[in-house]
Amino acid sequence: MASLPAAKFDNAERQTRYDLAACYRLAAKFGMTDVIYTHISARIPGTEDLLINRFGDQFHEVTASSLVKFRIDEEPSERDVNPAGYVIHSAVHGARHDVGCVMHTHTVAGVAVACQAQGLLPISQYSLQFHNRIAYHDYEGIALLEDEKPRLVRDMGTHGALILRNHGLLTAYPTIAETFSAMYNLERACQVQIAAMSGGAALYPVPEHVRELTARQTENFGGQETGVPEWTALVRELERTDPGFAD
Repeated sequence: MASLPAAKFDNAERQTRYDLAACYRLAAKFGMTDVIYTHISARIPGTEDLLINRFGDQFHEVTASSLVKFRIDEEPSERDVNPAGYVIHSAVHGARHDVGCVMHTHTVAGVAVACQAQGLLPISQYSLQFHNRIAYHDYEGIALLEDEKPRLVRDMGTHGALILRNHGLLTAYPTIAETFSAMYNLERACQVQIAAMSGGAALYPVPEHVRELTARQTENFGGQETGVPEWTALVRELERTDPGFAD
């Protein structure tokens, strides 16, 4: 890990900043951006402090030291943090103490599936990871109102993935690695669904018992924490090709 100013951050915050900045750069690499209007947050372990991108920064510009820190229960200035980002991320982190990272996107494929009444279909290996493991939240306008937070939390329940209808995608897991990897797979699932439906042919069904089997297999694949092997490989590449994220 490249070094941040030693006197400025303790070890937990330094590592969280490093990993979250990497997550932003990887999201940019894979096209999971919407200029300045989506966001990824992470909780600094052992605290009620969150890190998020500075409002106005594009994902490819985010660095470890540029991330904004704020407390879950204290709304930051709109000049610092996207107000919709504050509502969404403080709601999830405030209610789900098992969650260390929240990632929200507005990709074309993700929004397209969020606009479809049937939601995510169990038609590909990517989507089967989320079989019976994804929730839905109805659109209530731009997420600026505090009173939407309890409904968002209620609808998400204990799931790690959420489709915000007519809006986009959200993943929330204990680690940044898990959250990014889940979003990568959810995005791929949406891309496959839109591509498969665009041909107009009937979709080949996956039997129910195979759907659940595949979801369980994904959770225990290779005997490692879900998402860690691919995350490690991606960060290793990022350190070679785009090391500025660690500044």
